[in-house]
Amino acid sequence: MGENAELQEEELEVLKSIYDGDENYSSTSDTSHNYKYGEYLKSKSFLMEIKWPESYPSTLPEIVMDSFYNKHLLPEVSAGIKASVLEEADQFLGMSMTYSLFEYVKENFDNLLENQPDFVENISEKVEKIALDDDENSEKVKVKKEQYTKNQKRRMWDKGGINEDDRSRGWDWIDVVKHLHQTGAGQQDED
Repeated sequence: MGENAELQEEELEVLKSIYDGDENYSSTSDTSHNYKYGEYLKSKSFLMEIKWPESYPSTLPEIVMDSFYNKHLLPEVSAGIKASVLEEADQFLGMSMTYSLFEYVKENFDNLLENQPDFVENISEKVEKIALDDDENSEKVKVKKEQYTKNQKRRMWDKGGINEDDRSRGWDWIDVVKHLHQTGAGQQDED
């Protein structure tokens, strides 16, 4: 086992102990670590992923900012965050740095997002709204109900109805007498 692999294992144990129970931290593998910053679904929030190459910490980790969660970030803001974190990582070369980079972003969160507007207009919502307006003007859209075969309906009804409201009180109760008869609890040898 190489020196880099040993340092990665040690750092992994430290990260797991530090971020145990932290809902903003997640790890998809031993070499990929994510941290969410800001409030969920707000314009000034993002997810930063740090990926370790095999030669980490002798080489810089990869900073990934192109997750779906970051779709609202302006490209120049995303690039600025990545460049700033890599610049900070350069001073920790040869040492474990994931925790330090996460903390650097926490401390400089406002500075990193100063060019990000407070409200970003979501184009897809606009397109959906326009499409709905067009549909309302042209004709009413009919919602098609799901079609079941007789056999599918029978199986659902046997399980307690199609909806929970269809179930009668006690539908899942067991027949105690029938159960005892099947288990043989009433048949005992008399000596």
